[in-house]
Amino acid sequence: MGKYTFESCVRYSECGEDGRLTLGSIVDYFQDTATFQGEHLGVGVSFLKKQNIAWILTSWQIFTDHFPKLSEPVAVQTWAYDFRSFYGLRNLVLQDGCGRNAAWANSVWVLMDMERMRPVKVPEKLADLYGVEPRLEMDYGPRKVPEPEEGEEMPSFPVTRMHLDTNHHVNNGQYIEMARAYVPEPFELYETRVEYKAQARLGDLVFPKVCREQDALTVSLRDEKGKSYCVVRFRQRSKEEPQRTAAEQNSERTE
Repeated sequence: MGKYTFESCVRYSECGEDGRLTLGSIVDYFQDTATFQGEHLGVGVSFLKKQNIAWILTSWQIFTDHFPKLSEPVAVQTWAYDFRSFYGLRNLVLQDGCGRNAAWANSVWVLMDMERMRPVKVPEKLADLYGVEPRLEMDYGPRKVPEPEEGEEMPSFPVTRMHLDTNHHVNNGQYIEMARAYVPEPFELYETRVEYKAQARLGDLVFPKVCREQDALTVSLRDEKGKSYCVVRFRQRSKEEPQRTAAEQNSERTE
């Protein structure tokens, strides 16, 4: 199969106050496109459910160069670049209406036995069906996101039905939206790293801990015992990472 592409248009409901695509919407596009590839191959949500297995996302590393605006055409491309034991490694790229890379990501997934709640080796037939493509050239960081040793304890809040997905726990994108609520303005977001550690379910309380640095902010979303459900780190663009020109971005178009 190799690469899979989903084309769309930035909707009003996907925009923030500035009329541009939000980080949460980019994450939704990434998740949806990965899901669509499975559906297209006949190994989507229903197929996996019958096998009592599911792909569980364990980490994101997302770079955002710029945010496409309202009604702008966009295309999301995704592909697997490796399967290791029970891991599936996947790249994703969001292109704007001019074909420039607006956002790109690395993601790590685990194939999970949903009855025993333990990882299972990726079947060779499943891996062959997806196929693999060369890994995207980007600055890969570690999968784990360091927990903030110090930080401000924020008021807790409950998990509601609006946070849940078909696996009956908090959707991956919802954790990022929970954490993004603590990002100050202005903040020129460049890199978002996410590590998922445990599953929060309906009625669970979330206790955020926020650590602010000069050019970054880390949010640990924890349970009542202090164990993290998810850790999210937002980093601004540094002086050594200027926004790329259109020519530079066009030279990096995916095929």
